[in-house]
Amino acid sequence: MANISAIQKTFLAAPHFAVVGASKDTRKYGTKILKWYQQRSFDVTPVHPKEKELEGIQTVSAITELPSPKETSVSIITPPKITLGILEQAKNLSVPALWLQPGAEDEIVIKYIKENGLSDRVIYGGPCLLVEGDDIARSLL
Repeated sequence: MANISAIQKTFLAAPHFAVVGASKDTRKYGTKILKWYQQRSFDVTPVHPKEKELEGIQTVSAITELPSPKETSVSIITPPKITLGILEQAKNLSVPALWLQPGAEDEIVIKYIKENGLSDRVIYGGPCLLVEGDDIARSLL
């Protein structure tokens, strides 16, 4: 994996964000991450295949529906099997940066990242946006 700090800065410097894995359950991490963006006034879009809105924000059903995917960093809080499909879509859409929250990856996902030239765009294997996001955002000022 490329320098995590550099990817994190690229991630948070994007003008738009998307969260895959938010739900109506406010106890789940996907929703906590969506709220993290909201509380900091980031332009965020929840991605959900069934819900029309989450936390008062209109959703899109897939990242292929994002209005500006080349300018949107994507937080992924999904089981690894779903993560893999999202990574495939993100690669085709030229999404600049993705942050796999802990638990969203497994060996197959990591192998896909490495074999498809995504190591310089994907944060995985550790840090959580909820833990490190504010420090990274401050470093961009």
